[in-house]
Amino acid sequence: MLSTVKTPPHITNEKLVNLYKEMWLIRYFDEKVDQFFAKGMIHGTTHLCVGQEATAAGAIAALQEIDKITSTHRGHGHCISKGADVNRMMAELFGKETGYCKGKGGSMHIADVDKGNLGANGIVGGGIPLAVGAALTSKMKNQGYVVLCYFGDGASNEGSFHEAINLASIWKLPVVFLCENNQYGMSGSVKEMTNIENIADRAGGYGIPGKVIDGTDMIEIMNTVYDAVENARQGNGPTLLEAKTYRWKGHSKSDAKKYRTREEEEEWRKKDSIKKYKELLIQEGLLTEEKASQLQAEAKQEIEEAVKFAENSPEPSIDSLLEDVYA
Repeated sequence: MLSTVKTPPHITNEKLVNLYKEMWLIRYFDEKVDQFFAKGMIHGTTHLCVGQEATAAGAIAALQEIDKITSTHRGHGHCISKGADVNRMMAELFGKETGYCKGKGGSMHIADVDKGNLGANGIVGGGIPLAVGAALTSKMKNQGYVVLCYFGDGASNEGSFHEAINLASIWKLPVVFLCENNQYGMSGSVKEMTNIENIADRAGGYGIPGKVIDGTDMIEIMNTVYDAVENARQGNGPTLLEAKTYRWKGHSKSDAKKYRTREEEEEWRKKDSIKKYKELLIQEGLLTEEKASQLQAEAKQEIEEAVKFAENSPEPSIDSLLEDVYA
């Protein structure tokens, strides 16, 4: 345990240090993807989570191995934190046969059911009913797992959000709804899209707890998600959490970010969750500058190796064109 900071009981000092490397793995993965899209070497579209590393790493660290997640179109960080193979992830974005979807799904459709990742989703709010369905399965079959459901501020205005959270509430399902409020739905400010101060305030309308957390604070995220997950596991139903965070990049690869100021971007960059977390670990005596640099370098090397794996992987065969198609 940290000497002065409370963490979930299953989180060891080693895990806390490894999470620092995991955050860099997420950032380097998305920065590398950004570079390849700019060069036209990756096709389709992608949504990057640079700046949001803590909501992936911190929240998923709070889960047990049996627990599951549903992700979003901005889901690379969620995948990595839930144990995905970055080689297969990169290969998928390159459209290669060795990718998670054999090169046919791309950025927004990576899933790893064996690891409890029920999948990213190209539809805004599309993963929320899936999370509730998985939680219903857990309850009906007494399987003991909790589902952590990621979604963005834009998805909180979709009908799927309200319908699903209502069902989860009345049936007391083991699901935790985690809104990654990165301040913008595409080019629209959340302040222009909702008439409430906090998305978490909507919990009151469904008779469940709601809480706002600092989306750049690893420890706060970890503890808050852990408490909500264990509350759900005990049969007390869902919680709605809202992590206030910020995406450093545009909404997608074609976004010039003309709707926000450089001053605003700079203010959020000062709150960089990786920098804050490193300072905390050093302060607690769990990390040195030298070790931090080593972990950062290891993460960068893993991503470089993932790129080589993707580049050297075969293209899908034309004979496989109609495979994995349901109809």
